[in-house]
Amino acid sequence: MLTLRFVATREEELEGLSSEELRERAVKYARRHADVKFFWRLMQLLPAASAATGDLDESHDDIESVYGHFDDLHQSAKPEVADALRPLYVEYLIKHPKA
Repeated sequence: MLTLRFVATREEELEGLSSEELRERAVKYARRHADVKFFWRLMQLLPAASAATGDLDESHDDIESVYGHFDDLHQSAKPEVADALRPLYVEYLIKHPKA
């Protein structure tokens, strides 16, 4: 008798994780590999993610100040912001399968 087993793809595996888990994995990998491009991309997307959660004041401040981007890396840990950034984390972790 032949038994077929379903093997989840990397994307399916990652989509099963919470936004917080995705963020932790992506940030940990990027930090370990000094991936400045990832952090820059995260900072570019943070204003839109903050705005998507209804935090328009925070979004405006981010756009006005590079310092705001660096300071707001901590904002990416907020659950609602992490949810808005899920596509970034999934895409990044797919590109880096050892993360």
